[in-house]
Amino acid sequence: MAEFVWEGKTRGGEVRKGVIEAETERDVHLRLRQQNIQPGKVKKKGRAIKMPDLGGKVRAEQLVVFVRQFATMIDAGLPLVQCLDILASQEPHKKFKKVLSDVKESVEGGATFADSLRKHPTVFDSLFVNLIAAGEIGGILDTILNRLATYIEKNVKLMRQVKGAMMYPIGICVVAAGVVTALLKWVIPTFEKMFADFGNAKLPTLTQIVINMSQWFGRNFIYLIIGFIIGSWLFRKMLKTEKGRHGFDAFLLKVPVIGSLLRKVAVAKFTRTLGTMIASGVPILDGLDIVAKAANNKVIEGAIYFVRDKISEGSSMADPLAKTGVFPSMVVQMIAVGESTGAMDTMLQKIADFYEDEVEVAVEGLTKLLEPLMMVLIGGIVGTILIAMYLPIFEVAGNIKSD
Repeated sequence: MAEFVWEGKTRGGEVRKGVIEAETERDVHLRLRQQNIQPGKVKKKGRAIKMPDLGGKVRAEQLVVFVRQFATMIDAGLPLVQCLDILASQEPHKKFKKVLSDVKESVEGGATFADSLRKHPTVFDSLFVNLIAAGEIGGILDTILNRLATYIEKNVKLMRQVKGAMMYPIGICVVAAGVVTALLKWVIPTFEKMFADFGNAKLPTLTQIVINMSQWFGRNFIYLIIGFIIGSWLFRKMLKTEKGRHGFDAFLLKVPVIGSLLRKVAVAKFTRTLGTMIASGVPILDGLDIVAKAANNKVIEGAIYFVRDKISEGSSMADPLAKTGVFPSMVVQMIAVGESTGAMDTMLQKIADFYEDEVEVAVEGLTKLLEPLMMVLIGGIVGTILIAMYLPIFEVAGNIKSD
């Protein structure tokens, strides 16, 4: 985090100045708007503020338990500080325990709950913090906490489905690469020595091709490993650039089957997140800003920022959404209906429910499609190599029998 010096005007025209701790300049603008202040000048001040690494990652499941328990306590009328004290004392996770203790001390020192959470961005993201801020302002913190818990649970389920679909083919490919490497590097050379003992007999064409591949692989094995390491490093460097990441994300969306799945996931996440924020009282421009950051895809992020800019100029949401070409026409039409009826949050949640079901069906279909394909691929490669190695043996056995 870093400190930003800001200057802005209230709705009444009063000029105000101050210093805010935030990750980016966009976050400063977002927080000022939540305080009904129109941002003017915003400048970065001083060095970045690094929060100490307390060790261990707080999982989403742990966050859901915390939010559910917290909502129950707030709904029962317990004071905020007492709730934090109870939850911190019973929290088994060391990092989370220290974070909650720090948040409690910050609230006791006079800071708002949202600002206290904002000091720990690795645990509480911008969506979490802004929903809490909206709950504090509106006096509906318990309702917001329950919405947050539901959102996190659905998001975890969605991401688990996608990871499950991706991990299966990746795991199969890794195993296949390991098997082929072992065959080419160690098994085939053993057969090659055995064939040399047969004399100068001509080997079958398939056998000779496989042996030539094994010889080439053995000669260049070290260079292949070095090339793989360098290629992986260059690929990671490319993904860290704006242009490289945008190009890779655009490529993923165009990959058959996978691209369709990723697009459905993006629609489900976009509508679920934005619907939750609008229902909680977060302004739509601030909500779109946060949703764009959470997109994890530069193409979709750019599309959301385009929509946000057009809305800030007075446009409706549906028209710029259609122009991006990223979101399906059904989504655009349903959002247009939601805008015209004034039930945008409800419509977004319905779209999210639909596309989350679509993702589940797509993942099941993808798994059923990939399983036989991967088995055929691996079986074909390994089977071809083994047949190539045994062909000379069959020929020798046939010649002996004919003699």
